[in-house]
Amino acid sequence: GCRACGASALTPAIVARAADVFAEHGADAWYDQGVDAFRPAGFVCEACGSDDLEQERDILDVWFDSGSSHEAVLARRPELTWPADIYLEGTDQYRGWFQSSMLVGLGTRDRAPYRSVLTHGFVVNEHGHKMSKSLGNDIPPQKVIGESGADVLRLWVSMVDYRDEVRLGKEILARTVEAYRKIRNTFKYLLSNLYDFDPAVHRLDRGALLEVDRYALALWADLSRRVREAYDTYDFQAIFQAINEFTTVHLSAFYLDVSKDRLYTLRADSRERRSAQTAQYVITDGLARLVAPILSVTADEIWSRLPGAREDSVHLAEFQAEAADWLDPALLERWTRLREVRDAVNLALEGARQQKLIGNALSAHVTVSASGALADLLEQYAADLPPLFITSTAEVRRRPSGGLEVEVAKAGGDKCLRCWRFVTDAAPDGDFEGLCGRCVEAVGGLRAAGH
Repeated sequence: GCRACGASALTPAIVARAADVFAEHGADAWYDQGVDAFRPAGFVCEACGSDDLEQERDILDVWFDSGSSHEAVLARRPELTWPADIYLEGTDQYRGWFQSSMLVGLGTRDRAPYRSVLTHGFVVNEHGHKMSKSLGNDIPPQKVIGESGADVLRLWVSMVDYRDEVRLGKEILARTVEAYRKIRNTFKYLLSNLYDFDPAVHRLDRGALLEVDRYALALWADLSRRVREAYDTYDFQAIFQAINEFTTVHLSAFYLDVSKDRLYTLRADSRERRSAQTAQYVITDGLARLVAPILSVTADEIWSRLPGAREDSVHLAEFQAEAADWLDPALLERWTRLREVRDAVNLALEGARQQKLIGNALSAHVTVSASGALADLLEQYAADLPPLFITSTAEVRRRPSGGLEVEVAKAGGDKCLRCWRFVTDAAPDGDFEGLCGRCVEAVGGLRAAGH
């Protein structure tokens, strides 16, 4: 501005000169370098001709610097694109950064500098009060990372509904740590079952897999579909809920439980064991990819311990393309009904334990009685029921009408010293005394192999 007459001036030459100075010295040069640094050669006041000039100190718009950052960053860096895929900030930015960025973008390029906008609420404590350093009730991210690791903090972010105010406190963090441990421990167990599995050699084709393994893969495929859809809509809470349910309810409480006998007691290279390993390999590989955007460090640890050739980091890999191939609605429906029967059997087994009729489930013989379509299903899967119930034996009885009935009795025969099932074919003497025929085959195979 002119000190003599008070007129203000903003010309293309002044703007170009300021841009050159800022490019070399930064925006603070406006305050550090004085008016002559910004005066084009020969410039005087256009109103009165005076050369006694001063810099304007008023603020045009407090948000202008951030609102023009897309021009300074996106438009200049070759690895980025203009417009941005997404702008992410708190809900107050609709009148701040989002608005000023849109104004600058419309003014310079006739469109907003972002394809989408995602907003989140503010962090409050467990009682809903605003966190403040002055009040001493804030929880710095560095503290959480130092005590529990960055992945716990990231998992907490995925667990909350970010569209509203998000609560954080000691109890909430404790629940997050517990959820993280359950997911991590499930991965540890899966990896422990793959120690002798080479996917290039041992992976079975779909047709060779046991049906329960195909069922686990169908559950995995359904999870993969839902999680990928949730990522597309930024619904991270749905991702956590789906993965948590899959690892705790479908894997830990069911599939991994009913698969232990095959993995631990059958011959190492048996079809039944390789079938379970194939399913668990596919699930572990795919699940590591799915959790990588949230549990970044954990997923890379898992990735480095998975067998088979793969990218150096999970973050260089894509989501599993083959997951959709395992979808099988009819299979899911059949096994959902079988699991409902299993739940009823577990209740009956628990009652028998409390009455001291049996010890653990392997000391039981279960009889399930049903009619109609349920009896048809149970008869179809009669051979699969003992491992499904984790009992030594099971039988199916058909009755003319009525729902499911479960009877529990003590299993007959002798307890195999190796697999703990009650059997009628335990070896009476010799090197394999007390072992069932199935365990004799497994141990004999180990001895033949020199183990």
